[in-house]
Formats: sequence, C-alpha cells, structure tokens
Amino acid sequence: MTTTEKERNLAAFSRFHDATNTGSLRLVERTIDEVVDPDLVFHTPVPMDATGARALKQVWTVLLRAFPDLRVEAEDVLADGDKVVCRNTVTGTHQGEFRGLPATGKTVSYREIFIFRFAGGRIAEIWGVVDVFTQLRQLGALAA
Repeated sequence: MTTTEKERNLAAFSRFHDATNTGSLRLVERTIDEVVDPDLVFHTPVPMDATGARALKQVWTVLLRAFPDLRVEAEDVLADGDKVVCRNTVTGTHQGEFRGLPATGKTVSYREIFIFRFAGGRIAEIWGVVDVFTQLRQLGALAA
C-alpha cells in the first residue's frame, strides 16, 4: 500500500468519524453514501434485517434517535495496509428508545474498537467490538 492510499483511507475514515459526531443523521447518511461501499460487509452483530451500507445507516438511525448528543472520541487510530483501526470512547444521553428501553435521561460512557477495511478508497468491511454490557448496565437494564 502506498502512502497515498493510506492517506486516502485515513481521510475517508476521518470524514465518516467527523460526520458521526455532528448529530445530523442526514449528514451521516450522505457521508456513508460517499465513503462506504454499498455492498459493505458488516461483521458487527446488530439485530436488523438490512445489509451493506443500508445496515450501517440503520445503526446510526437507532443510535442518534436514542442518543442525539452521541459523541465518539477516537482514543487511538492506526492504519496499516488496507485497514484502519480505531479505539473509541462513546458518550451520550439516553433520550429515546434503545434496545427496547424507553428514554431514561441517563448518560452512558463506554468503549469500542472497530476495524475498517478499505477497497478503492471506500470502507468495504467493518468489524466491531462494543462494550454493550457497560452500556446496558449504565442504562439500568442490567444489575451492576
């Protein structure tokens, strides 16, 4: 992989990451259209029937409806070959339904790690590990 390809992948990742922190679902969806392959392979286990870039849009629809002030702080971003890896801290206030839970007004702070594989300058594949246990415990859905 050339430096130019690495820089292009990091730029596409940054565009996507920046869009997710705006709170604007329209901007997130438009950015997904621009930087994500429509046939994205999404390995993160999410309960939905959509595939490809549509699945990623659904994830962000659910997240921003539940946590309109959601912030994803990239703690580490590493690029190697055709992959970009990020370790994040996610924060937000539970203001809408999420995983069957009505809004609680509680804040959450949890960690996640994502691996993005790029092809042709677009996100082609995503793997993710999200600390759902901490998230649900903070929302009161699980005992501490």
